[in-house]
Amino acid sequence: MFKKLRVLFIIIVIAFSSTLLGCGQIDKLKVKMGMKNKDFEYIKQGKVNKVIIQNVRDKGFTFIVTDKNSIKELYDILSEAKEVNNKISLEPDYTLELHEGINKVYKFNYIAGYDKSDAGNLYSGDKMYIVSKRLDDDIIKIFWDIRIPKQFKEVYHNSMLKALDDYSKALKGDEKIGIDIDDEEVAKFILTMDIEEFKEKLKNNQEIIKNDDRDKYDITMDICTEGYKSDIYKCIITFFNKKTKKETNYYFINKYELGTWNFNMSKDKKPENF
Repeated sequence: MFKKLRVLFIIIVIAFSSTLLGCGQIDKLKVKMGMKNKDFEYIKQGKVNKVIIQNVRDKGFTFIVTDKNSIKELYDILSEAKEVNNKISLEPDYTLELHEGINKVYKFNYIAGYDKSDAGNLYSGDKMYIVSKRLDDDIIKIFWDIRIPKQFKEVYHNSMLKALDDYSKALKGDEKIGIDIDDEEVAKFILTMDIEEFKEKLKNNQEIIKNDDRDKYDITMDICTEGYKSDIYKCIITFFNKKTKKETNYYFINKYELGTWNFNMSKDKKPENF
């Protein structure tokens, strides 16, 4: 309650001040109140002529921003980022390179889809910031492949969960299942915060494989996207039991209709129209 009142008070102060002060004075007031930082003024000064955004999971998914209006919009977002003393202990989704001239480059790691108040999701060296989701929505997502499946996170994760649920019914013990999500075809769409959300839906004997450490699991599960459009998603999910040496395949042809995904799963039999 106190936090809400404080935020409301700040808004009122700034709104009242805007009638008395110029833009420069208002900016100084925002800096003083922690609502704005001065670390990205070199962007505002027009020194940055190129921004390179690189997807960490898919090295081929890189885009270069040179449009002045887009760079200005990036400045607006970054200048409103809150500087903090610690960062999220998760893998980044993107690296951002801000090029000033030919030889000077400012490089940052960025975790998408996170703007909570306890840790930074944009960081470089000893500088850490909490950046608004506007960076995802207004800058990064406009470069995404327009063929990305609708509600990708839902269709991707639920395909795996349905296969896990069906496969686990035949298990007699508590065999440990390692899930490999190193899916090259859709790597650029997989975000760290989505992975964390997916982990919460797994059972105690199920976990995502880290650093290709497959040997510690009794059973491994791999997902391979075979094709997709905005309203169709096809994949093969393969389980391998190290003890029995048996491989089990699940084929999915999922279709998006009337605002929801319909899942079509076939076990160990490849559909004719796959």
